[in-house]
Amino acid sequence: MDNIVHTSVRPLVEYVFRSGSITSGFQSTSTMTEGTKAHQYIQSQYKDTDKKEVFFQQRIPFRDLIFDIEGRCDGLLFQDNKVVIEEIKSTQQHIEEIDKEDKPVHWAQAKVYAYMHASKHKLTDIDIQLTYIQVDTYEQLHFKDTYSFDELEAFLNDLLEGFYPYAILLHHHQANRNKSAQALTFPFPTFRDGQRYFAGAVYKSIKEKSDLFANAPTGTGKTISTIFPAIKAMGENHLSQLYYLTAKTVTRQLAEEALTSMIKQGLEVKAVTITAKDKICFKEDGCTKEHCPFTEGYFDRINETIIDIFSNESLLNQPVIESYAKKHKVCPFELSLDLAYTADAVICDYNYIFDPRVSLKRLSNEQKKHTALLIDEAHNLVDRARTMFSAELLKSSFVRIISMYKHNKDLVEEAAAIKEAFSTLEKQAETKQEVFTSAPSTLLSILPTFIKAAEEELINPKIEGEEFEHLLETYFSTNTFIKIGQLYNESYVTYLEQWRQEIAIKMFCVNPSVLLKRAGKDYQSKTYFSATLTPLDYYKDMLGAKEEDYQLAIPSPFASDHTQTFIKPISTRYRDRDNSIDQIVQTIRELTNQKTGNYFVFLPSYDYMYRIYDAFQDQYPDVETILQRQDMSEKDRAAYLDHFNTDPQNTLIGFAVLGGIFSEGIDLKGNRLSGVFIIGVGFPQIGLERNIIKDYFTNVNKNGFDYAYRYPGMNKVLQAGGRLIRTEMDKGIIVLIDDRFLQASYKILLPPEWRDYTVL
Repeated sequence: MDNIVHTSVRPLVEYVFRSGSITSGFQSTSTMTEGTKAHQYIQSQYKDTDKKEVFFQQRIPFRDLIFDIEGRCDGLLFQDNKVVIEEIKSTQQHIEEIDKEDKPVHWAQAKVYAYMHASKHKLTDIDIQLTYIQVDTYEQLHFKDTYSFDELEAFLNDLLEGFYPYAILLHHHQANRNKSAQALTFPFPTFRDGQRYFAGAVYKSIKEKSDLFANAPTGTGKTISTIFPAIKAMGENHLSQLYYLTAKTVTRQLAEEALTSMIKQGLEVKAVTITAKDKICFKEDGCTKEHCPFTEGYFDRINETIIDIFSNESLLNQPVIESYAKKHKVCPFELSLDLAYTADAVICDYNYIFDPRVSLKRLSNEQKKHTALLIDEAHNLVDRARTMFSAELLKSSFVRIISMYKHNKDLVEEAAAIKEAFSTLEKQAETKQEVFTSAPSTLLSILPTFIKAAEEELINPKIEGEEFEHLLETYFSTNTFIKIGQLYNESYVTYLEQWRQEIAIKMFCVNPSVLLKRAGKDYQSKTYFSATLTPLDYYKDMLGAKEEDYQLAIPSPFASDHTQTFIKPISTRYRDRDNSIDQIVQTIRELTNQKTGNYFVFLPSYDYMYRIYDAFQDQYPDVETILQRQDMSEKDRAAYLDHFNTDPQNTLIGFAVLGGIFSEGIDLKGNRLSGVFIIGVGFPQIGLERNIIKDYFTNVNKNGFDYAYRYPGMNKVLQAGGRLIRTEMDKGIIVLIDDRFLQASYKILLPPEWRDYTVL
């Protein structure tokens, strides 16, 4: 049947009944765990005949549609020969502050479940009990009413009447989307070498509900090769939604361009880009301040906004979202999130899926079962995931609170207890950098009471300004620490660092694979792809691959003779850098002197870069050079790249940091770039965390040095070299300056087109 609309109970009733404002200022972020425990406490008191977490599903005809509604109610109770539908809501409010008519969404949820149960069992009436439980005291408040079946049926009809305009809009759109996707052809005249194979593998993995790991070199057309087959899978009803995940603005833009090319061919699709809150917020002082006209009354206007934007736009990027947000006076960031739950395609950062602190919480497991993740530049996800799943606290944060908040005895006592826990860990440490193999359980056990004391102060602040901001920041970092503590497993270590009067405690996720796998387990399909997802076995291990997952390594589509590779075997190790400078400068000038053009020189650190740059300028002052600076703005970056002009009349040499902003995601096509010099093998800076990674993987019988240093370093090298050949017409030189490039363990990591090298 093609007139079925699938929906869950909660989004159905929220669409119709939610109203009012997005609360500005401080909001409590007590963990979901407290609410879950409160629910379980009530359910643990059920009689043997009662049921909890009862699944309901029913198809209900309305007008020209059939609504397939499903959901799970908290309790089905049997009292005095009557059936009671119980809906449990945990709250931080004081129980006496709750009014029976305060929460129409809660009553509406219970009424839908009551209707479905009464309909199935042909009941003439049924009781509904709305139970509120205070998460701190477990004090309870019960509201109970009896409803006839006729009342519930009338209520449901009114509910569907309110939902219908939105449902019919989406229903017609999805039908048109599928029809246009079926008719869609590849938006370029031909497939590049390897591109059809890659696109076919993506389609197959989506259809078979499996995962794919693909090393797809520059020129494969990775963006279109993943989005196009996903759209085709939608047209064949193999998929409902796709998320294109990336860490960089430029790759988000490429995804938008790919979708635009298909829209121009007749594809009817709704694609939303989620822009970071601080970049899209209309208020300069952000959402923490009181009174925002875009959040006040947001829920009263959001339904009309979504229908308007969905009726008139296809590509819902930042300018489009801002335009409609201003038109309807709603928060642009919240609008983008609301759009994401119903759009066909969502372009966003990794953290909206994987980060436990900011992931899209309303994305249901049922929705995930029909959603594919396309994870671009997946080599970046390893370290990004380590950051997402790690958390740190500083002793000084709590010391400052003790001195700032002397008027609040409870808060000071809790902060002092945490300070003492830091001191205890300090005494246990034998060095200034101490690694522990278990979670800081004592510290974690006392943090929740600090959270409660901080919440009371933040809700009714006695102090504003810097003190308030510090407490708020400490509150959020403490909440994060608690949340990460709940994830702590054998993939973690805890380490303590001391310097001057400061102590830092960090729960460090060394191996993020288990948590990445858990975060992505409910999705229909995941495709991890990058031009430098090599060695594949390493990335499959670190990203949580399963044994049955597919893997794919596509050869470069460009002729190998378009790249001329040189290796200069000198040592760029830290101890040898003083002696390397003159040789590097001479090598750069000798090779750039052979052809006028634009060149990149990538170096492993700012200090080394400045020294090479200064020496080059001293010896060759007539050669035009530009230098990457630290903390460059987007305008500064654009100005830097503008120097790489087409058809250069004089040689330009751009000095930049390996692994920095110019060594990934930069597209200088044609003769805008004639060569790339890469100095060193790209090792991450030696430090405590890198050595923890090395030791961890050595202890689990893997090559810890490879995992901590060699593979991440060579990935930077490959990314930097990938700036050179961007199209079939590009030609140029790759110059690798380091004697380690001639060692077998490094040569095997070079792409095939670099292996026919000349030793200088």
